[in-house]
Amino acid sequence: MQRELLPYLSKFPNREGYYGRFGGNHYPREVWPALEELESTYRALRDSSDFQLALEKVRIGLQGRPTPIQLLENSTNEVGGARIFVKREDLNHTGAHKINHCVGFALLARQMGKRKLIAETGAGQHGVALASAAAYFGLECEIHMGAIDVEKQNSNVGRMRLLGARVVAATAGQSALKEASDSAFNAYVEQREYALYAIGSAIGPHPFPMIVRDFQSVVGQEARRQYLSLNGGVLPDHVVACLAGGSNAMGMYSGFLDDADVILHAVEPLGKSGEVGQHAATLSFGRPGTLHGAQSIVLQQEDGAPAQVSSVASGLVYPGVGPEIAMLHDLGRIHVATVPNDEVIATFFRISRSEGIIPALESCHALAFAIKLAARRPSTEGILVNLSGRGDKDVDYVLSNHADDFDRSLEVVAGQQASL
Repeated sequence: MQRELLPYLSKFPNREGYYGRFGGNHYPREVWPALEELESTYRALRDSSDFQLALEKVRIGLQGRPTPIQLLENSTNEVGGARIFVKREDLNHTGAHKINHCVGFALLARQMGKRKLIAETGAGQHGVALASAAAYFGLECEIHMGAIDVEKQNSNVGRMRLLGARVVAATAGQSALKEASDSAFNAYVEQREYALYAIGSAIGPHPFPMIVRDFQSVVGQEARRQYLSLNGGVLPDHVVACLAGGSNAMGMYSGFLDDADVILHAVEPLGKSGEVGQHAATLSFGRPGTLHGAQSIVLQQEDGAPAQVSSVASGLVYPGVGPEIAMLHDLGRIHVATVPNDEVIATFFRISRSEGIIPALESCHALAFAIKLAARRPSTEGILVNLSGRGDKDVDYVLSNHADDFDRSLEVVAGQQASL
């Protein structure tokens, strides 16, 4: 986050926290004073040089920013079309973009006199990042995680506990990210006098989507400068991010929203199929509704209740999107694509073996789409992908559940090597 916001970022949200027809504050009135305190504190600190210096210090020292952008030379040569660049958010401390807003929330909590951070997590990357930020700033930490993800992402659960966080398993419903969010919100309502809800994505009531976007905008602003420097002052033709709530997408898009010639792509999880309950492609199949305190686009059952969702990537198992993403989709600024589970797994193996990078399953959605896009675009064009996280957390799950895919990938690589 820079002191001077880009033109687009200074326009949204409006004073009531709306992005067009989406957003607002639909939390219970008893929580409004806490959210108003958060907004007023954040707006004051955002323009404070002391706050900015403290944020820059932790970005450099703890996080290891700036993260680089990198041309995927082998994949680009193999495809033979547009050049594929990645923003290496996987190189952040704790392994993903999530720490960008976690350190910001920790700084806010300290300034507000709060002693504890509460949040939800899906794949566990946000939980690990928040636990790390809490430990760094000497704060308590409570992470709510769906019971199914506690088992699937056991290594991240261990990291959270090692860093001092209390991990609470959410057992209701699908026992996934939505239920973790419900559980975290209920805990925040009870503890709001001394705790701050460090929400995990650009979702929820105002001011959460704005705060997360602003902290995550460091991704897009860095990437823009880096891409221009590497490419003779020319911007990318396409910017790609995977999509659920929208923290990594809004972070990357923030650097390019004022560039009308840059096409923004949002890649959603098609999961097992396009059938209800088999995917988590909200913009593709959802409709207007209210979820977790904000009006947005939501995957819904006929009675309006949130639909069940599915994806091989735990961090994308969410039946909604952030309100700003919904507005940008309304405006036609975002081009939406979907990628099914089998292509995600294939890309996980492909990038690992061709580039020496093990990408998170969430990021593999964006990478899979970018590879297909590159194949049909000329070599004069450039595609910039937000590689939002590393896949260490996914290795055991993938090798245990997709051994046949792994064996086939070995055969393909052996055949390629034999033909050289």
